[in-house]
Order: sequence, then structure tokens, then C-alpha cells
Amino acid sequence: MTSQRPALFLDRDGVINVDKGYVSQVADFEWIEGAAKTIAAFKARGWFVFVVTNQSGIARDYYSEHDMHTLHEWMQERLAEQGAAIDRIYYCPYHDEGENPRYRRDSFDRKPKPGMLLKAMADFPVKRESSFLIGDKQTDIDAAKAAGVAGFLFNGGDLFQFAEWTLAGFEEGNRG
Repeated sequence: MTSQRPALFLDRDGVINVDKGYVSQVADFEWIEGAAKTIAAFKARGWFVFVVTNQSGIARDYYSEHDMHTLHEWMQERLAEQGAAIDRIYYCPYHDEGENPRYRRDSFDRKPKPGMLLKAMADFPVKRESSFLIGDKQTDIDAAKAAGVAGFLFNGGDLFQFAEWTLAGFEEGNRG
């Protein structure tokens, strides 16, 4: 069995990219300062890096799953150019008030529920107690807590500085 490693869970909109509301096209995507550097730094430490993102715009018929996958492929390509990589992007296209009947339902994956984080921990040998999530909404933090992972609220600025500061405090708290 592969040895367990810590994981950094990142929300997408508001953490990796500027949240402009239902970002689904490359033209609308704007990186948060320090996002690629954060992902590269955690990968260099041997951590898993996962994105866990609610994508209710699919249920609302604002864009398609294909649009989202195209954007995510573009993100991965840009990250690779900077020596960074996301191990897997988990997304929830469902919303109980969606316009599209195919996606109109409640889902255990939709944050604040922990489904996406639990899937990542089932798919990869994640060391849960050493892992944490960075999100920009309380629903992100609630999902982390429900999955047994620490969660930290990012209010903008440089993600790399925030993540490094968070990691230092998190490791200190785990030692003490």
C-alpha cells in the first residue's frame, strides 16, 4: 500500500480564481495571486492537491459539464507550465433548484456536505489529520469539518502567503 500523505483541498472560485460568478470560460478566468505558486509548493512538499468545487451553474443551465471540463483542462495546462499540478478536481454539478432536470437534485457532494472530500480520501491515501482545506465561504469550512479535515477561510489577497501562514500555524497546532 502506498504510504499516506497530507492533502491540500482548495475551493476553486474565490481561492484559485477570482470569483466573478459562474466562471466557465477561459476568457472569464483570472488567477488569484499566488495560486499556482501555492499548488507547486505543496506538490514539492509531497502533498496531494485537490480542488473541491460546487458547480451549480451546470444545474442552472448557465454552462455545460463540457464547458467546465474544458476550463479545467486549460487550468491544468497553465499550472503545468509553472511546475504545478492538481491531483484531481472534484466537482458537484447538482443543485436542488436547478433548471436542468438532469442535475436538479440534492447531493452529498454539494458543500457544505463532505462528499467530494470523502471521495478524494477514498481515491487517494490521504493522511486526514495532516490535511486541510482553504475555502472562501463558510460552506467550504463546514464541508471540511464534516469530513474531519481542518478548514481555513481565505478572504482574498495572496494565496501563497495565506497558505504558508496557515500551514505554519496548522503544523504548530498539531505539535502542541
